[in-house]
Amino acid sequence: MFARDGYTTIIVTTLFAIMVCGLGYYMGHWTSYVLYTSMVLLVAFILFFFRDPDREITEGDNLILSPADGNIVQIKEVQEDKYIKGKALQISIFLSPMDVHVNRVPVKGELEYLEYEPGIFLVAYDHRASDLNERADFGVRHPSGTKIFFRQITGFLARRIVYHITKGDELRTGDRFGMMKFGSRMDILVPPEVDVNVSEGEKAVAGQTILATINA
Repeated sequence: MFARDGYTTIIVTTLFAIMVCGLGYYMGHWTSYVLYTSMVLLVAFILFFFRDPDREITEGDNLILSPADGNIVQIKEVQEDKYIKGKALQISIFLSPMDVHVNRVPVKGELEYLEYEPGIFLVAYDHRASDLNERADFGVRHPSGTKIFFRQITGFLARRIVYHITKGDELRTGDRFGMMKFGSRMDILVPPEVDVNVSEGEKAVAGQTILATINA
């Protein structure tokens, strides 16, 4: 299964590969085999990158699940003034080009805040990327009243973020909501009273890894 946001890229890449292989065929030279191999690898990578595997979502009304596959590179206390409006714990996940890039809703509730922020394109594992890179910010109020804030962040390679949710939507934990293309970062910010269940260096799986538990 492939991500719907990757269909255009898959089709364009495949057509490009066919054209290049056709050119190689008419060249009739040994370098044609280099072109064939390169194009097969290119298409294979694009198909691999835009894969969208089905997941068995971890169940629990008060769970905050990982919205992305990747490595947890940072957990720190920050001041969040857009939605939580106070101190918060930030969990940052770095997605390499080898990770699944389809994003899933981390917690159920109403989407009360949504804002797109233009920015620059630092490498996603640079911690300054959370504040400086292009990003989309989301704020969800859990049925308990707890506010959860998360953001999609572009990286040096990821120059496009895509989301399919709008302000006022009722979100369900684990549902697909968008993706970040070609390496990126995801931040999840939770109030200090929420119990964090992960540590730096762990591998997170979208829709399955429990990042935190809401005490309500």
